[in-house]
Amino acid sequence: MELHLLLVKIIDTPQFQRLRHIKQLGGKYLVYPGASHNRFEHSLGVAYLAGCLVKTFHDNQPELKITKQDFLCVQIAGLCHDLGHGPVSHVFDGLFIPKAKQMKQSKCLPDDIPEKDCHHLGIQNSFDHQRLLKFARVCKVNGRNRICFRDKEADNVYEMFRTRYTLHRQAYQHKIANIIEDMLAEALVRADRDLHEGKPKDMLMISEAIKTAEDYSKLTDEIFEKILSSTADNLREARDILIKIVRRKLPKFVGEARLTQKNTSKEELTETWKTAVEKYKPTDPTVSLNAEDFSVYVVDLDHGMKDKNPIEYVYFYSKKKPNEAFPIKDYQLSSFLPKRFNEELVRVYCKRSDGNEEEEKKKVEEAEKCFQIWCNSKFGLY
Repeated sequence: MELHLLLVKIIDTPQFQRLRHIKQLGGKYLVYPGASHNRFEHSLGVAYLAGCLVKTFHDNQPELKITKQDFLCVQIAGLCHDLGHGPVSHVFDGLFIPKAKQMKQSKCLPDDIPEKDCHHLGIQNSFDHQRLLKFARVCKVNGRNRICFRDKEADNVYEMFRTRYTLHRQAYQHKIANIIEDMLAEALVRADRDLHEGKPKDMLMISEAIKTAEDYSKLTDEIFEKILSSTADNLREARDILIKIVRRKLPKFVGEARLTQKNTSKEELTETWKTAVEKYKPTDPTVSLNAEDFSVYVVDLDHGMKDKNPIEYVYFYSKKKPNEAFPIKDYQLSSFLPKRFNEELVRVYCKRSDGNEEEEKKKVEEAEKCFQIWCNSKFGLY
């Protein structure tokens, strides 16, 4: 990749170099070993591809009068779009910050489109990004400029959205990766007060570092190594959580089901699961199930626009009329497209105890039977 000197100047700043120490896919590398790449290299790639797109417009549509300054602005936007990420990427803003706020409250009384990197995950990429770049064009839509694509690329555009879903289904929302990231967020909550012994009472909390650029720029994934290597007693709880992750002492996955009823809350599911556990009679008399030993999670999966078909919001042009934009017609798309474009999954996990492995195994086996009964009940699961 060749990058303009101005971009190199930005890359060489401490704020951008910080991205070398933030993993692109958060804790997913603990499930997918190849997913250890960082936001630094990702941002370089985004800047490069943004430049390729603008070059297509410049070469094919001279009437747009794209200047060198325009070219640089787009590349800089691509280069800097991830500067705001905290440790372990979306774990920080999506899990830790909400938990930290909830913790504080309890003490007083814890798309852009998600990033994609099929190569590192070993997941097949089903769309051709080079063709999308080649056939991109700027057209007027309701008086405004919109990026449009050649009509013959409609299926390819859909495959881009489908790839997004596949990555979420297989990797981003992986059943083990999700529980690991939840534990990472919990470790940050436990360590929110401080990371070292001897710090003053009024020191800045991790969750408060988002308020100043200077403090926030010091936060990277290295925070977990600091917690693991610390011997401070006040970091014991956070350290114990990370040790469990390192030693794979994770909650046991019990089961997963799709919801058929919309807008079913996690709280409602938790209550019905609790009732199912209380009614269940283990087939093994040596095993007893306690509802407090289980956690219920709800996972949302879609193609980028909740329950809507995203292809309906993309505009296209034809070879004969390259300057006239239009939404794609149903007959121009594959008949294999799904009727629904989102789904919700409910997952149940069994918390680890200090019991032996054989007892844990029996407990999970009984929980799996209970889960099947729960799924077969008339609660909108299948």
